Amino acid sequence: MSESIDDERQRIRERKKQELRERLENGESLDAADAGEGVDTPDEPIAITGQGHLDEVVEEYDVVLVDCYADWCGPCQMLEPTIEALAAETDAAVAKVDVDAHQRIAQQLGARGVPTLVLYADGQPVERMVGAQDRGTLEGLIAQHA
Repeated sequence: MSESIDDERQRIRERKKQELRERLENGESLDAADAGEGVDTPDEPIAITGQGHLDEVVEEYDVVLVDCYADWCGPCQMLEPTIEALAAETDAAVAKVDVDAHQRIAQQLGARGVPTLVLYADGQPVERMVGAQDRGTLEGLIAQHA
């Protein structure tokens, strides 16, 4: 199974390289891409529907903040406005994993408590935090890996 995931990742990378080559050949500016804005990120959190969906999101965007949450979790509810603001105002894509609906994904992400936040950069997990985090800390981590 990991070979097929690796194959898919390689196909996505090759597609992105080809798109950049075509933009250069057409004389389009790559200033946005050079500033870390090559692929527009959604302005709202992405609700993850399964492992394949999470893999696609992590591969599509350079920086992805994954929020493992539960509807019944007080700290998760307190963190929600920050998560929405980060999606709207940073260059990171923000993905949300409901740990009750997707227990296996949460387990693979190392979520032993909620909220658990996992930051991906270039397809790899680079930070994992448990508990509610303040906006400044999260913005700093995103900027550091953008």
